[in-house]
Amino acid sequence: MGEIKTRPTDVSVDAFLDGVQHPVRRADGKTIRLMMERVTGEQATMWGPSIVGFGSYHYRYASGHEGDMPRVGFSPRSANLVLYVGGFPEYEALLAGLGKHKSSKACLYLNKLADVDLGVLEEIVRRTYSATHDPDFSPAC
Repeated sequence: MGEIKTRPTDVSVDAFLDGVQHPVRRADGKTIRLMMERVTGEQATMWGPSIVGFGSYHYRYASGHEGDMPRVGFSPRSANLVLYVGGFPEYEALLAGLGKHKSSKACLYLNKLADVDLGVLEEIVRRTYSATHDPDFSPAC
């Protein structure tokens, strides 16, 4: 198994977000950062080269694979905003009221924040952050 690349770094979150080429994605990334800092009470930290994360938790799969991940996070990629959220029982129900999005087991994909209900998004972040306190929480990835 290779080295895990998703771990906290000393890279500046401000510099990373300022370097996002797409202007809407850059602005939305800054908005999401402020919301996640407010909701979690954690300062943003770069995890690997492209994930802005908040807090951390340790996970262990039944296979024995284990590691650390941010409790919530996001990445302003060229195609869309990717939020690392979910893993709590009411997730699917909340997604129904979010607005325009795509999702997978591990990620929530948004084209832009203007497409979604920010109150619902904030609740998803809040519940994800809370769920990572549960010792039985399993990352969706």
